[in-house]
Amino acid sequence: MKDEVLWKISVRTTAEAADAVTELLQTLFSLPASSYADADSGEVAVSVFLSRKPGRFRAALLAGLHRIKGFGLDTGVGAISLRRLRRQNWAESWKRHFQPLEFGSRLLIKPSWSKRRPKKAQALVVLDPGLSFGTGRHPTTAFCLQQLVRHRDPERRQSFLDVGTGSGILALAAAKLGYAPVEAIDLDREAVRTARVNARRNRVQERVRFRRADLARLPSQGARTYDIVCANLISTLLIFERGRLVSRLKPGGLLVLAGILNAEFGAVARAYEKGGFKLVASRAGKQWRSGAFAIAG
Repeated sequence: MKDEVLWKISVRTTAEAADAVTELLQTLFSLPASSYADADSGEVAVSVFLSRKPGRFRAALLAGLHRIKGFGLDTGVGAISLRRLRRQNWAESWKRHFQPLEFGSRLLIKPSWSKRRPKKAQALVVLDPGLSFGTGRHPTTAFCLQQLVRHRDPERRQSFLDVGTGSGILALAAAKLGYAPVEAIDLDREAVRTARVNARRNRVQERVRFRRADLARLPSQGARTYDIVCANLISTLLIFERGRLVSRLKPGGLLVLAGILNAEFGAVARAYEKGGFKLVASRAGKQWRSGAFAIAG
């Protein structure tokens, strides 16, 4: 094992273009991509890991970055790098980075290699980092989890909808905390598949309904409503599809919006305030900000 290596291809870009660059790398190499954001500079490094040294790839990457720029996104420096890593060192550093996370005395999220045991009455979610977004460590995901813990009332039945479920972490946590029914959607077919695998692993597959769906194509009237609706999406989609999200919220419910860049949060908040909502909780982390909204009154 010591002699085995991984090859890491990285692209340095901006938070604005990170999702597009991630999609580009995943498409070119048919592998999951990971990203790391520098808190000081705001620069994002998007990477894929290969078991063999790649052949010619720079031209395809540069062409892809050029197309992304053509859509009006700022790709920043767009620097491309190739590094050789020892597989063993990479695997161990990966494990050291993903440590257990606690959300009060109610919820513990840990990777499978951790030996941490949950406290008495503490719900446990086992989740390893993988293709789909969401391990609980990202500020936006952490805020959503905090809201699920804070607003869970064990004395009554509460339902939950997760829009843009990614790894399924929010839906899994909601089921473990006692929310029912729990439903989750994502446009990405692979994300839905991964979320279902995670649900089986956590033995909540019968308590969570995952399905592939496009928020923009969902009916805006006559849909089932929920006590808490969480949407971890880009700001433009949160604003443009406000009506569809609000139509799924019960009277007196809580709408949790995440995945928003700091510079774009004001526009999102104003859009929902115009729709009769007020901001009741908010958290900023690195270049991200999230908020919980309730009907004003």
